[in-house]
Amino acid sequence: MKNNPKAYIAFIFICIVWGTTYLALRIGVMHFPAFLFAGVRQVISGVLLSGIALLLFKKADWSRKNLAQQALIGFLLITLGNGLVTWAEKVIPSGIAALICSTMPISAVIINITTGKDKLNSLIGIGMLLGLFGVAVIFKDNVSDLSNADYLLGIAVLFIATTAWAMGSIMNKRRTGAVNPIFNSGLQLFFGGVIMLFISPVTDDYSTIDMNAREGLWALAYLIVFGSVLAFAAYMYALKELPVGLVTSYAYVNPLVAVVLGYLVLDETLNWYTALAFVFVIGGVYLVNRGYRKQHALQEKLNNDAKLNGAIATEA
Repeated sequence: MKNNPKAYIAFIFICIVWGTTYLALRIGVMHFPAFLFAGVRQVISGVLLSGIALLLFKKADWSRKNLAQQALIGFLLITLGNGLVTWAEKVIPSGIAALICSTMPISAVIINITTGKDKLNSLIGIGMLLGLFGVAVIFKDNVSDLSNADYLLGIAVLFIATTAWAMGSIMNKRRTGAVNPIFNSGLQLFFGGVIMLFISPVTDDYSTIDMNAREGLWALAYLIVFGSVLAFAAYMYALKELPVGLVTSYAYVNPLVAVVLGYLVLDETLNWYTALAFVFVIGGVYLVNRGYRKQHALQEKLNNDAKLNGAIATEA
């Protein structure tokens, strides 16, 4: 493990900042329509990130194939993944939204298992059960809210968003271009945001716009500068300097930050059921990730053994 204080600072930065984005989204949709708010945020973030990537690395893949690919991934990750979460936070507390979104790795594993890319093992199975139990505990304290049609729709939309984010993440990992991947990420933000702006007139109620609300404008600025551009840059730097397993553990910290901030700033519910839900969900995600890494390590060992045996046979 590299001893790089700056990398650890970058890691702590993303743990905190990406946990605060749920609160910022909640504040933003209190004053602006959801898809308009999210679309403006991501278009501006995409332009800034792509511009920075071009200045730093010069090269970029402008081919029609790459643009179409980044637009599709942007639709899954940004339009559906981020846009639907933003919309859901109009009716769902930010802490609950963060806990449900933290089940995304479980969605990714389910997709890989159903498509035959991965197999179920004991750690993954136990982790998935723990995660699902944690989600059930979330609703245990919100039984009365389940009779609210808007609340139920918000919950359903959150699960659709996490599934779309998982699908986009899988596709992004398999099809990431070698030429300036940061520029491609900027394209994903931009295209996903543009699609949201096209959706906005159909789904949003513009009468709710409050341009005099400083909280909403500050939330927008915060999400653009810190939530998108700076946090992504910090994430890429941390990935380069630290072990992947350590860096991706930010996902275990974000929900805790979101739940605590929702309680402190917006007076959202925080009790033993919330704490238990956090323990079960995060514990489940940890076991799923551990089982997933164990499975891939075994597969890599088998592949290496096969190559070694083939080389020995060739020499013989």
